[in-house]
Amino acid sequence: MTVYNFSAGPAVLPTPVLEQAQSEFTDYKGSGMSVMELSHRSSLFDAIIKDAEKRLRELMNIPDNYHVLFLQGGASLQFSMVPLNLAQNKKALYVNTGSWSKKAIAAAKELGNVEVEVIASSAKDNFTYIPEITPDMIDQDAAYLHITTNNTIVGTAYKSIPNAGNVPIVADMSSNILANDYDVKDFGIIYAGAQKNIGPAGLTVVIIRDDLLGLYEVNEPMLDYKTQAAANSLYNTPPTFAIYIAQLVFKWLQELGGLPEILKQDQEKAQLLYDAIEKSHLFTSPVRPDSRSLTNIPFVTGNAKLDQKFNVEALAAGFENLKGHRSVGGMRASLYNAFPKEGVQALVTFMEKFEKENGGL
Repeated sequence: MTVYNFSAGPAVLPTPVLEQAQSEFTDYKGSGMSVMELSHRSSLFDAIIKDAEKRLRELMNIPDNYHVLFLQGGASLQFSMVPLNLAQNKKALYVNTGSWSKKAIAAAKELGNVEVEVIASSAKDNFTYIPEITPDMIDQDAAYLHITTNNTIVGTAYKSIPNAGNVPIVADMSSNILANDYDVKDFGIIYAGAQKNIGPAGLTVVIIRDDLLGLYEVNEPMLDYKTQAAANSLYNTPPTFAIYIAQLVFKWLQELGGLPEILKQDQEKAQLLYDAIEKSHLFTSPVRPDSRSLTNIPFVTGNAKLDQKFNVEALAAGFENLKGHRSVGGMRASLYNAFPKEGVQALVTFMEKFEKENGGL
């Protein structure tokens, strides 16, 4: 039985990447050692991390005045690092579009010396859309505007980035990095946990504009962007194997044709599923059409018992991790870059069969 992994993260990785990692697992480039055993100060690993950065810069067209950092702690640590480095004794603006936005807001408030202002929220409508942000809503004296570009749990995404004037935009891009056509120059900081579109859990990518380094004294060097940038992500032992897999994923993306090609493929995959939902008399999308994500697509029957039945039968048929997040229920298909189109086609066929058998219940 073919298994399709719809997990929201850790998520599916490209098969060619896994196969190359397998072939090099016990002996990387004749070293007699696995990448997991290489010193992070070795010439072999130095080549890996430098090539990973080079390829990511090429893929995302990252300007020279931005640092690329390979860190640890997940996006969740960035919830604290961002205000600690950018907004001590200043105001920070946030848009609340779901669970991860709420956690970022809470972490900033916990610091105690940051004035947190939520300028827009879709909470009253169960986060089913991205609220409009207009320039007049943004205090130009604020340290930054924080957004979550794709909301994994509820399946919403920014189609365009707000105009924040001179206020730097900080983006949690964990679930749609490398799957969008955003311009890096529109952001002051982009951060992303790797476990969705980049590689294994344990690596966090941070892209930060140079002028945002060293704005404040940060007494903990591990949490100081300036310290991490000065050490070229090697202040301590980085997640070496995760960086190696990320390098292979970046190479795989480039060989496919880069972000324009993978975005085209992502759009085709998402459209297949959205079209099936729209023509269905059983399944519906809870998300407003203008805010729908390409990478995380929730759908429901409107009947909790029928949702449960679908999830049980889908799992038995080889569709892994389709159950919606515990906070919202229903179903959710996460279609990251490495997820195959044939998996979406198989899901649509299964949904049609399920509807014929259960649509009258």
